[in-house]
Amino acid sequence: MDTTPDIVDAVLILLVLLSVLIWGVAIAKFMAFRRNRKLDEKFLRVFQGAKHVDDLWNLASETKGRIARICHAGLEELSELQRMPVSAFDRKTMLMSALDRQSNDEKNQMESGLGILASIGSTAPFIGLFGTVWGIMQALKDISATGSAGLDVVAGPIGEALIATAIGIAAAVPAVLAYNYFLRKVKKTVAAMNLFADAFQNLVLKSRI
Repeated sequence: MDTTPDIVDAVLILLVLLSVLIWGVAIAKFMAFRRNRKLDEKFLRVFQGAKHVDDLWNLASETKGRIARICHAGLEELSELQRMPVSAFDRKTMLMSALDRQSNDEKNQMESGLGILASIGSTAPFIGLFGTVWGIMQALKDISATGSAGLDVVAGPIGEALIATAIGIAAAVPAVLAYNYFLRKVKKTVAAMNLFADAFQNLVLKSRI
């Protein structure tokens, strides 16, 4: 039994499923970035008016978002350090380490799902090409079996093969665009988190803790 058409159909179905996955990941990431951006902006507006580190406890507890979680991690570490006999230099180093750990956790969370977009963007064209090559092989087999190279013999397999190529490209392009878009969002957010970490350290110094 010739399973060639079934294999090409399987390639087409796989590409369609990958396209659905791309849009699902992209929409989920977009909503997450948008929600956290609003929360971070709200937190920073209030943070700018803080005069003492103690003013941040309620703010960090009542506000959600990435920067709020970094602030809370810094406050927790600062509370622990106040009960430890450490030098000012060690305290600064350990506090920055706590802020960096939470920032890295937030960064890893932001990057989750981007590997899927990158993988699909790089492999979808080749999956489509595989379907194309398989379809052309079917066309050549039909020519060999019938002894005719007429359009009625080759049009179906070649047409199906070209559809596989088109869907492969159609899946890859939005995946690459979405990956690059969210990668820029990650870099921008990481920069904002680093700026907050510096501002938090400065507030600790001003508070003379």
